[in-house]
Amino acid sequence: MNEVRDLDTSYQVVFGDVSNIIDAARDSAVRSVNAAMTAAYWQIGRRIVEYEQSGERRAEYGTGLIERLAADLTNRFGRGFSRQNIQNMRLFYVAYPAHQIRQTVSGILANSDDERIRQTASGESDDIDFGQLISAFPLPWSAYVRLMSLKNPNARGFYETEALRGGWSIRQLNRQISSQFYERTALSKNKAEVLARGSTPLPEDQVNSEEQIKDPLVLEFLDLKDEYSESDLEDALIRHLETFMLELGDDFCFLGKQKRLRVGDQWYRVDLLFFHRRLRCLVIVDLKIGSLTHADAGQMHFYLNYAREHWMREDENPPVGLILCSEKDEAIAHYALEGLSNNVMAAEYRVSLPDEDLLATELDKTRQTIELRASLSA
Repeated sequence: MNEVRDLDTSYQVVFGDVSNIIDAARDSAVRSVNAAMTAAYWQIGRRIVEYEQSGERRAEYGTGLIERLAADLTNRFGRGFSRQNIQNMRLFYVAYPAHQIRQTVSGILANSDDERIRQTASGESDDIDFGQLISAFPLPWSAYVRLMSLKNPNARGFYETEALRGGWSIRQLNRQISSQFYERTALSKNKAEVLARGSTPLPEDQVNSEEQIKDPLVLEFLDLKDEYSESDLEDALIRHLETFMLELGDDFCFLGKQKRLRVGDQWYRVDLLFFHRRLRCLVIVDLKIGSLTHADAGQMHFYLNYAREHWMREDENPPVGLILCSEKDEAIAHYALEGLSNNVMAAEYRVSLPDEDLLATELDKTRQTIELRASLSA
């Protein structure tokens, strides 16, 4: 009996060691991906700014450039290149210009034994290679996006320094900014004590390797599909929204879920299809896991055009589309009413369909409930 117990104890030690190795390897992989992603985004932002500065006409074309890049890059590389994200890349370069990066890299490599690296980092070459950029941006991309939201450059520098010094997770960074850690420290008489106490991480600040790997930004950059957010969560939200919209009244009649349509050789699916009795029109509901983009609106109009030609009956009004966007800390409901020839009908649609704020609130509440249940089950 004692021998069996000893064997089990030994196994638990081995299992613990192997688990730690895997966790460490995963953490290292995520850090490497984040560093490469941040360096790439800085280079993209630099290229956009250089293009804009090369002539007045191109500067005027700046907004259009970002819109076009968002569409073309999404078509070629998949997720991760929304208009907002590309705009963040541009702002990233503006906040961390090339001369500042060269100074940063020069400081990091000041004690390097490699003369060639020291000369390049000191600014003898106008180029900054990819490895140097990775050294210059030790925080993950999500941290820089959060820092760029701060208008006060002193506060931004403070949080960046403390995040590096304390090894803050993105959760801890968000918490410190939300609790005005910078302002509290600046007003305190004993700043050292406030810094020491405030920098102590809380249990909820911890991010395990599984969560880091499933970071939406990392998944988008690698063009990987997150089975939880893109499948389980989406299915659960669709099931709940189907019930919720039917509970709004007897105007909504449920027609189908994941309804398929084929155009050419391509198959597409709409998440939910209803018929609204009072409006006498089809209502297409499309759920997006992530932020709303112009490509999503374009896709909805594609569905509406198809439905108008193939699903709508002669005595019905034109179909209307509802895009529901689910994202952490944000939920957006958007009606695709543009393009209707009858403005009166568009206004009637807005009055008769569910309130956008109500839908957004319900969507966000449902997402949080589903994620909580999933975490408790895990």
